[in-house]
Amino acid sequence: MRAFISQHCGRMVFLVGLAGGLAAGWLLFPQLLYSRQAQPMDFNHALHTDDGGMTCEECHPFRDDGSFSGIPTIDVCADCHSDPLGESAAEAVLIAAYIEPAQEVPWFVYARQPQNVYFSHAAHVRLADITCDRCHGFQGTSTTLQPGETNRISTYSRHIWGPRISGGGSQVWDAMKMSDCSACHAQRGVQDSCLMCHK
Repeated sequence: MRAFISQHCGRMVFLVGLAGGLAAGWLLFPQLLYSRQAQPMDFNHALHTDDGGMTCEECHPFRDDGSFSGIPTIDVCADCHSDPLGESAAEAVLIAAYIEPAQEVPWFVYARQPQNVYFSHAAHVRLADITCDRCHGFQGTSTTLQPGETNRISTYSRHIWGPRISGGGSQVWDAMKMSDCSACHAQRGVQDSCLMCHK
């Protein structure tokens, strides 16, 4: 009887230890895997889109060849901010540290994709008529910037995986995994092939 109890207690201790180890790894490993960097300065999207009446494409335009310009260069910012428009600390930093010395702002990119992935914004925005918030959420109406999170091993952005290491979240834009792309393509009747997205 004593051996039976000892054997079952040993199993129970093992299972509790295993479950605790897995839970700790699932919760703590991502914290160690990703480095967090504050953006070099704050940026208020809502001030530009709501109060300023600007559209996403005014700062994030398509080039003449249809490719997407991504994060705006300092010249784009200087078009409006060569002189202060307000009294915010972020604008003062923008002018003094970046516009006046003609220095690009070293923004951390939230959605840096793996090197073998090709993504055409033009095909999605212009041909498929998908709005920016479908993939980027309400970034365009945010009043502050969240820190950039980079995988210490792969150097990819955490935002291509989502808030959990398994990916995903409660909103469509919480992750940009291949399965999310494939699911959207399936909803829209787009035939997938490897070379459509991978180079």
